[in-house]
Amino acid sequence: MLDNDLKAQLKGYLERLQRPVAIVASVDDGEKSKEMLELLEDIRAQSDRITLEVRRDDAERKPSFALTSPGHEIHLRFAGLPMGHEFTSLVLALLQVGGHPSKATAEAIEQVRALEGEFLFETYYSLSCQNCPDVVQALNLAAVLNPNIRHVAIDGALFQDEVEAREVMSVPSIYLNGAPFDQGRMTLEQIVARLDTGAEKREAAKIAGKAPFDMLVVGGGPAGAAAAIYAARKGIRTGVAAERFGGQVLDTMAIENFISVQHTEGPKLAAQLEQHVREYDVDVMDLQRATALLPAGADGLVEVELANGASLKSKTVVLSTGARWRQMGVPGEELYRNKGVAYCPHCDGPLFKGKRVAVVGGGNSGVEAAIDLAGIASHVTLIEFDARLRADEVLQRKLRSLDNVRIVVSAQTTEVLGDGNRVTGLVYRDRVGGDAHRLELEGVFVQIGLLPNTEWLQGTVALSPRGEILVDDRGQTSVPGVFAAGDCTTVPYKQIVIAMGEGSKAALAAFDHLIRASAPVAPAEAQAA
Repeated sequence: MLDNDLKAQLKGYLERLQRPVAIVASVDDGEKSKEMLELLEDIRAQSDRITLEVRRDDAERKPSFALTSPGHEIHLRFAGLPMGHEFTSLVLALLQVGGHPSKATAEAIEQVRALEGEFLFETYYSLSCQNCPDVVQALNLAAVLNPNIRHVAIDGALFQDEVEAREVMSVPSIYLNGAPFDQGRMTLEQIVARLDTGAEKREAAKIAGKAPFDMLVVGGGPAGAAAAIYAARKGIRTGVAAERFGGQVLDTMAIENFISVQHTEGPKLAAQLEQHVREYDVDVMDLQRATALLPAGADGLVEVELANGASLKSKTVVLSTGARWRQMGVPGEELYRNKGVAYCPHCDGPLFKGKRVAVVGGGNSGVEAAIDLAGIASHVTLIEFDARLRADEVLQRKLRSLDNVRIVVSAQTTEVLGDGNRVTGLVYRDRVGGDAHRLELEGVFVQIGLLPNTEWLQGTVALSPRGEILVDDRGQTSVPGVFAAGDCTTVPYKQIVIAMGEGSKAALAAFDHLIRASAPVAPAEAQAA
């Protein structure tokens, strides 16, 4: 199952085990059970601290396996083969069950240990989902830290009956005590905040007591991270308030155009960005959504209000709130979101194996999505509003070579259809002839570009008709002392490398603003005044 190089790497990791780890496998006679046992045997062979027990007559999902440690009450289980993106989750679970300390903050660890009640979490994931490991790893750690927390990570592609019965159409999908808990990427802190109802108030009080910053960065994507690093290197008091550190990079599968790095993945790059920022004296405030910006008053401080009721003050502010997937805005889209309407083909594609799907959007992301889905779905219809596809020619050639893909251009999607529980079809209008057409399908993947996260700035900062923040060549906005960078601005070409450059430039411009604002008045200037 594991090649020699991977075995060698795993052996090195497992040398960090501080206590025994017991693997208890639940299997039947199926091929997947055989594959799982082969994987577990490979793992057991890499450390004499690991034991493997095989059970065939228990009531657990098959194939699945539990990880525990003798003398410790740990309820952690993988249902399926955690390979692909989830192999890292398996290695971390082995280490943490084996007593190796987590990198989670001491505050988060203490919050998890203090949770009272009984919590059975079940997480449905797909092996190609880059968002799923964050949830799986967070809940696995919670199960290690608190004996009242049980977690089962379930490969949705392998347990299709459960997926159908629970109508899981988006991953990661989290269930708590048998009921839906949440969908999408979540960190340990976000999960704990949902369970610990007093956490938000305590965090708001903590933030409200912070002294003013010299530079406050709002947003934690590539632009925000670059701005924070450049500011901190100037030796000024720097803060970052981010709704989720990493921003949209977290939702990016493969990154192959980040200069000097031939290939990386979004979550990995996001983790590296955060690690780099935290190496400096930067006050990082994660899970904080900005709701209002108040220009500087008599005290010379710009104020940023947060959703939790607290506010932060700073001499300068760099806005780097990024963008999100643009929605079609048609009837049925919101109703069937995560019930057949999806925005991430890498994450949710495996749930549509053998089904009919549509991709809306003919740019690079739409064509790439259609190509990926063609290897999973029975049929893919690509719908493009324009008279021709806008993707790179190399991608178009690949798409046209696939025999289970149909391309429809000059088509406007007008409605998503469903039966009340899930998507059943889509209606589009022929923009040339005007006729309406109905497609019978089970999934709709929307890939029509980005929408800047700037609604909270309307009426305060000048925005373009598309909602982007208007900036000059220094990143200065219409509000003195407020700068902006990245995908939320009018700067063209929304690319990671460009966002980083713009974030660095905005921070340097903001620092220059600080110097000039604090410079003493020259004698001649004083006389003129």
